[in-house]
Amino acid sequence: MARPEMLKLPDVLKEIDMSRAAFYRMRARGYAPKVRKLPNGQIRVSRADLDAWWESHTEHAA
Repeated sequence: MARPEMLKLPDVLKEIDMSRAAFYRMRARGYAPKVRKLPNGQIRVSRADLDAWWESHTEHAA
C-alpha cells in the first residue's frame, strides 16, 4: 500500500492562499483541514484530507 502524499504547511498555505496566522486561527476554531503533528513539532496535511476540506467548502449551484 502506497503512503499518502503529505504536504508541508508552507505548501498548504500557498495552495489555499492563506497566512500562517489565519490558518492557526481556523485550526483553533476547528475549521482547518485535518493535520498531523510530527514529534519534532512540524505539521503535515495529507493530500486526501486537503482535497476533502476543499470539497466541503465548495458551494454548489442549486
